[in-house]
Amino acid sequence: MKFLFQSILLSYLIFGGSLIHQSLVKSAIAQETLQGQVTSVNQLADVQPTDWAFAALQALVDRYDCMAGYPSQLFQGNRSIIRYEFAAGLNACLDRLNPLLASTTVAVAEREDLQQTLQRLQKEFAPELSTLHGRVDSLEAHTAQLESQQFSPTTKLTGEAVFAVSGTFGGDKAVSPGETTGSRGKIGDNIIFSDRVRLILNTSFTGQDLLRIRLQAGNIPNFREATGTNMARLSFDGDTGNQFILNQLYYQFPIGSAAKVTVIAQGTLFDVADTINPLLGSDGRGSISAFGVRSPIYREETGGTGIGISYNVNSAINLTLVYLVSEAGKPTAGSGLLNGPFSALAQLTFKPTKSLSFGLTYARSLNAIDIGTSSAITNDPFNGASNSIIGNSYSLKASWLVNPTFSLGGWVGYLQASAQDLPNDPTAEIFYYAVNFGFPDLGKKGNLLGFVFGQPPKAIGNEFGIVDRNTSLHFEAFYRFQVNDNISITPGAIAITNPEHNSNNDTIFVGTIRTTFQF
Repeated sequence: MKFLFQSILLSYLIFGGSLIHQSLVKSAIAQETLQGQVTSVNQLADVQPTDWAFAALQALVDRYDCMAGYPSQLFQGNRSIIRYEFAAGLNACLDRLNPLLASTTVAVAEREDLQQTLQRLQKEFAPELSTLHGRVDSLEAHTAQLESQQFSPTTKLTGEAVFAVSGTFGGDKAVSPGETTGSRGKIGDNIIFSDRVRLILNTSFTGQDLLRIRLQAGNIPNFREATGTNMARLSFDGDTGNQFILNQLYYQFPIGSAAKVTVIAQGTLFDVADTINPLLGSDGRGSISAFGVRSPIYREETGGTGIGISYNVNSAINLTLVYLVSEAGKPTAGSGLLNGPFSALAQLTFKPTKSLSFGLTYARSLNAIDIGTSSAITNDPFNGASNSIIGNSYSLKASWLVNPTFSLGGWVGYLQASAQDLPNDPTAEIFYYAVNFGFPDLGKKGNLLGFVFGQPPKAIGNEFGIVDRNTSLHFEAFYRFQVNDNISITPGAIAITNPEHNSNNDTIFVGTIRTTFQF
């Protein structure tokens, strides 16, 4: 026993690191990088019986359990070592040999010789062993500090770039009831190429809060001009002349474990409220139409400045409140936080399971009826005669992931608009609905086949005397092909019958191929 161990250890002092000396090092190099105790040399893939040091390595394992391997089951015996590594290996072997020396089965003379050898090695490597202990103590202190201060302010940049080849097709441009068919000219049947780019900065100061800044530039047009109706809008439109603008800025922070407050400098109602349309509700990767992305109730707002509160009543029920004004920075009469056009929303969301969601939403607004996906009469039911329109809206929404490959969702909504500054305060009633189907991961993980069918907002009654006399229907189909984690291509088509709820109008078709890059 003493001759084998002495020959191995003393050879290092005489000749320097060789394959044999690696066996001491392997047992003590940082524990997080080791495979664990080697119980047989056969566990090491790069050690063969024909190797000149095989017998010595086998003895270290069989007699002393004084060796370990790397996670890759390699020994790496040809790698050079430094004195610190050897000291660490020596320390580990001492832990194994000391119990052997204390046992009564070792001869006295042999035990004394081994003790002298070990004392010599300990003295030789005392500085390195002391340094290693100091480094370990320092590492433990730094680890404890990191655990107590687990977070530091961090900003992450993400982005999205959308390129779209799109076109509108049909006969005459849509006109409102009472206008002469064809008076606005023909739909151009043009194909265009356009883009939208978003850069998002997400910053957290505590690990639980969020400061979001989103910049947007694009030249994707609203197809209202090309078709005569807002019903033809794409979900990802927005024309800034490809100049970057700030279109989202808010700070979100928790209060306790159940509540979250969002202070909005620039944003929308759905920055806070759950739109309950998870598969189709992304304007860069979901539905291709503005109508199909989310319920129109979230568009009954002027956007701008305000505050939102989201409170989890329990794991299944959430209450959300949002208040926004569009002219918060104007000191003139009829503006400001309390006196200008506003939108206020209250939503109760119920999620009995992970795959099933319901939402009941109420919204009240002043001069914010311009929904953006409906007929001209719906957007202004009093034909410009009122400057004080109060809207009370109600919407019921649902989303159900029936199974991993099929989802079903939709919404229904009712809006009552009242002209507060007209004689007898006339009211108008507006109704809409939609149903959507989704087939996730069709053909490949990340793909999505989607369909949307519904009726855009329609004025079904009006004491002012203007109503939509016919009914438009929205048909939509798209297929998102996920090229990789960062790129998706989505061809899709929209058909709108009786545009502007006017049966005299020709059916309008919209087609697009949207390519989305996310980074």
